[in-house]
Amino acid sequence: MKRKLPLLVGLAIGYVIGARAGREKYDKLKATAEHYWQDPRVVKARSDVESYARTQAPIIRDRAETVAKDVAATAKDVAAKTSATAKDVASKTSATAKDVANKTAATAKDVADKTAATAKDVADKTSTTAKNVAGRVGDVADDVKDQVVKTAGDIKGRGEDAVERVTLSVSEARDRALEDDEDDDDETGKPAAL
Repeated sequence: MKRKLPLLVGLAIGYVIGARAGREKYDKLKATAEHYWQDPRVVKARSDVESYARTQAPIIRDRAETVAKDVAATAKDVAAKTSATAKDVASKTSATAKDVANKTAATAKDVADKTAATAKDVADKTSTTAKNVAGRVGDVADDVKDQVVKTAGDIKGRGEDAVERVTLSVSEARDRALEDDEDDDDETGKPAAL
């Protein structure tokens, strides 16, 4: 009803202002309203409401103060509980953070130890492999040296044989040339020019 009353008043005002005979209707409506406002029953009701409000005002004010004090006490209690909860949460968060930090440090140390052990193992295996490779390279180098010496000996032997054959061939050719020359000298009687 409280919501409908302003609507009805607004409609009535709109009707009065919007009507062709607006002033007459307005005056009539105003007179009716004043008549009811001055009615002894309405005057008595207004007076009763005013006196009730005057007698109840201190009581309502006291209740409001009590409620305000209760609200303040409740707010203080809630603030204290909130503070205690915040401290508890902060403490638990700190403990959890320390625990996580300790576990992280332990894990990091474990990883570092395993990495160092693996690195040492890899270094040892690399060293052993390098020694094996060096030994094999030395063996192959000795084999190559032996093959080179053998091949050089074969080449030397073949070279000496070739030189000997060439020397023999040259000697034979010289001997034949000398024989031919002597044969020519015998025929002409002059020694051949060398």
